[in-house]
Amino acid sequence: MKMPRVFVTATARPTFDLDAARERARAARELLSSLGADVTGPTGLVLTPEDADAAAAELDPSADLVVNICASFSDAGPALRLYSELRRPVLLWSFREPGPVGGRLRLNSLCGANLFGHALVRAGGSVRLLYGDPWEPAVREPLSAALEGELPAAPELPALQRERAPEGEVRAAVESLSGRRIGVVGDGPPGFTPSEYDAATLRDVFGIEVERLEVDEVFARIDAVPETTVEEELAAATRVRPSLRGLDPAHTAGFAAVTSALREWSAADVLAGVAVRCWPEFPTRLGVCPCSALSRLADEGTPTACERDVHGTVTMLLLEALGSGPTYLVDTVDLDAADNVVRLWHCGSAATALAADPEQATQSVHCNRRIGVAGDFALRTGPVVMARITEESDCSGPTGLRLLIASGESVSEPNRFQGNTAAVRLDAPAAEFVHGLVTGGFPHHTVLAWTDVRPGLRAAADIYGIPVIEW
Repeated sequence: MKMPRVFVTATARPTFDLDAARERARAARELLSSLGADVTGPTGLVLTPEDADAAAAELDPSADLVVNICASFSDAGPALRLYSELRRPVLLWSFREPGPVGGRLRLNSLCGANLFGHALVRAGGSVRLLYGDPWEPAVREPLSAALEGELPAAPELPALQRERAPEGEVRAAVESLSGRRIGVVGDGPPGFTPSEYDAATLRDVFGIEVERLEVDEVFARIDAVPETTVEEELAAATRVRPSLRGLDPAHTAGFAAVTSALREWSAADVLAGVAVRCWPEFPTRLGVCPCSALSRLADEGTPTACERDVHGTVTMLLLEALGSGPTYLVDTVDLDAADNVVRLWHCGSAATALAADPEQATQSVHCNRRIGVAGDFALRTGPVVMARITEESDCSGPTGLRLLIASGESVSEPNRFQGNTAAVRLDAPAAEFVHGLVTGGFPHHTVLAWTDVRPGLRAAADIYGIPVIEW
């Protein structure tokens, strides 16, 4: 019998645990071979644009199966370089998170698959998801089926019509967004397709304007913060975040300067929210991570989003206008299907008001960059809503946008990953949700809220003419 030919690429990013990534990628290739596949493609990790170019030169579009091993998180640049013209499904294989509770997120593999899925579906492609480590018995069966031509299913997106709040009650909240402005720092990080936006659409649909500053201009403002202002801000922040005393003074001074500059800009220009290109320039050029500065502004009532996620910021503004209270932008990083739990995480920019214990909202260093300042605490428990405004994959609607909604309960557990983590037991089947998130082309970011505003969200979407996809 003819061996199925399988083209395999393993993508990763150097800021994650490359030893663990290589170990799993090697085991994945070995499993494919043991199942009878003729495995081709680069044997090393694809880490750079040059690596992606070399892998693209090896790609055989006629292979029986195309597998991208998301050995760790990676931006979507390699996915678009390799597969944007490939009019057939790509199997995205992501791994579970290794490491002890409370340690760094060593791979962030699932989130990488999520970002790849968004980029490729948005570009007109198709993806499927395989989740699990190569040594898991539950992985062998779907992989064997894929070698025989039967890829894992792409769940149908739900189309239920659920309860709406009265339009009159919601219209005032919707209208309150008109005329608001979002401060946007820099360009979207390369390969972060969910960070792209169209200013005209935001203006036409929501009445929201965007005010841009380049990274260099923001850095100039940070440098210009008077030393006395830095000292006053650091003293004020330390009174409510005493763990700042244990960090490198250079990092905490930088944190105070970033906080002061962003606060002054927000107040002077009456910004309703702020979306910041938080890397690579902040850690590499300024020597500070802005996570805790964004957290400080969020505690003061200004929604903040990292990775310059403008649609995420709009989602935050809509949720808060509907009465959600403070919200947080999160990645979906871990799936425990047996317990129906997804773990939602980000590096450490959550408002301390959202901590499971606000008095223990520890400030620390960034999990990957090892530079201050970033929060390190578990998020609040209780009923939660996940939401995200994003573009339609086919842009067929009148606005070109759609609204993702899910719900569940954030359950008590130690902070699973350094940064801010919530373990959410979903109301819908968690595995189906995760597969739908990836194969449906949804962004890797959703917004987490602790007040059930779903009836208002649905009604607001109707007013805007935006279709709702709700798990």
